[in-house]
Amino acid sequence: MNFLRNLLAAIIGCLIAFGIMFVMFLVLAALIGQGDDTVVVKDNSVLEIQLQTPINDYVGMDESNPFAGLFNVNQGLDEILHAIRVAKQDNKIKGISLNNNVLMAGLSQTQAIRDALTDFGESGKFIYAYGDFYTQKDYYLASAANEVFLNPVGAMDFKGLSTEVLFFKDLQEKTGIKMEVIRHGKYKSAVEPFLANEMSEANRTQIKELLDALWQSMLTNISESRDISVEDLNHIADTLGTRTSKYAALSGLIDEVVYFDEYESMIKEKLGIDTAKDINYVPISDYIRTAGKIKINSGKNKIAVIYAQGEIWYGEGGSDVIGQGIINDALKKAREDEDVKAIVLRVNSPGGSALASDIIWREIEITKQSKPVVVSMGDVAASGGYYIAAGADKIFAEPTTITGSIGVFGTIPNISELAENIGVNAEQVGTNKNSVDYSLFEPMNDSFRSNVLEGIEATYETFLDRVAQGRGITTAQADSLAQGRVWSGVDAKRLGLVDELGGLDEAIAAAAKMVDLDNYGIRKLPKYKSDFERLMEDLGGATSKSKETIIQQEIGAEAYAILKEIKMAMQNKGIQARMPFTLNIK
Repeated sequence: MNFLRNLLAAIIGCLIAFGIMFVMFLVLAALIGQGDDTVVVKDNSVLEIQLQTPINDYVGMDESNPFAGLFNVNQGLDEILHAIRVAKQDNKIKGISLNNNVLMAGLSQTQAIRDALTDFGESGKFIYAYGDFYTQKDYYLASAANEVFLNPVGAMDFKGLSTEVLFFKDLQEKTGIKMEVIRHGKYKSAVEPFLANEMSEANRTQIKELLDALWQSMLTNISESRDISVEDLNHIADTLGTRTSKYAALSGLIDEVVYFDEYESMIKEKLGIDTAKDINYVPISDYIRTAGKIKINSGKNKIAVIYAQGEIWYGEGGSDVIGQGIINDALKKAREDEDVKAIVLRVNSPGGSALASDIIWREIEITKQSKPVVVSMGDVAASGGYYIAAGADKIFAEPTTITGSIGVFGTIPNISELAENIGVNAEQVGTNKNSVDYSLFEPMNDSFRSNVLEGIEATYETFLDRVAQGRGITTAQADSLAQGRVWSGVDAKRLGLVDELGGLDEAIAAAAKMVDLDNYGIRKLPKYKSDFERLMEDLGGATSKSKETIIQQEIGAEAYAILKEIKMAMQNKGIQARMPFTLNIK
């Protein structure tokens, strides 16, 4: 028996040792392969833009970190935009080939890339776009090109925006697992999925108005690029006028229907090279590394750009979760840096913990006493995302930003019905009247509900006060814009929830103007650990990300999204200032 036990231990030890040696070999090979990662751009080159991995506003790897590029999959929006701007000034880059399918970016991120392409086009260089098929978001980006091409047997989706909201009331009744919901009385659309089987008319109306505003912004941009009226674009969408490649070309949204080799022949003709020669493509993933060494903005004085992206959770936070720890550290670092003259907070968040939001809000108030703080809103800056933005000296939003959703609620899981069904009985013992205030296994009593509601009402009033104070309006005016209502950036500007429409560049320019800076550099915060460093920290077992990837592959993306939404709802702690529903616009 001892022999078998020792043999098994030896085998396991060898496997672990081989695993560590294999990982270290990969690291060494990657580091050797990185060397000088500058890409040599030849004369008469074309920047090839294929964006087929998830895009974050900011990846946040420290450039001096040798592990920064290892195993990282996501692309940074800031890096993509910077590369396009550098390419505009690069005499060796003659044009852009945009060849993209199923863009994994938010609508405002897509608009930001589109704006950068439009700016690139003003240099006189060409932009061609090709697709085997176009989703609506793909086409929205491609429409910035001088000419847009489609595969003869390809397809194009152009039918208007829609979204789907899942409801869980029946699921709760069937399983005996339910979410106890406590909300502000006027916060009508909050957590409807746990209270009803269908959408209320008020909620349907606000979502419809939001989608209409986002669609209108997209159509306005497409109309300007393609010289087709918004009315005609809506007619094309209503009649599915791009359902085949032939119809897409007749609609005017596509210039020509060609195969990819024919598309490349057109690029060669544009470049003035022989058809037998290869095109000098420079993939944007490679060009990003070269462009990163070129500073468009430079100077001793700095504008700090602090990225707050993801849901808001109480705690430290990280690259895809906003925590008061990492954000407040970044604010403090920027505040105490003598070279930093102003701060731009880039917010891309549907909200989350009201407590963490208020802690961040307070740190912004402290920072404003010494340096101006400007907020740039990304795809979404709603509920807690708006909470942390409300006190800024100035707020910018993209037309397609989803914002507002000023309101709070609490959701508490309860399995008393399930426990009863399966024969589980829980008994509680306590020292005082309220020492046992709530049990997962018992129905919520009126006293506990009343106490939680009191906290929610207080948090809501605090939220309104933060908004009123930051926007220079009365609490009653703030309340009229609140109650959980979501708005597009355009409507938020009209209502005074934001100051200006524009992207991160406009926010940075406004911050520089506040402190009279003409020449300045950009300092990005915070810095995150690389995926490889997190992998090494979790070497003893699968990381949470790898586990999630395995589950997603097994059950599919849509089922995984439902599972994740339920999981997040079950894990929410404390009073929440977050979007009342999940919108997957398509």
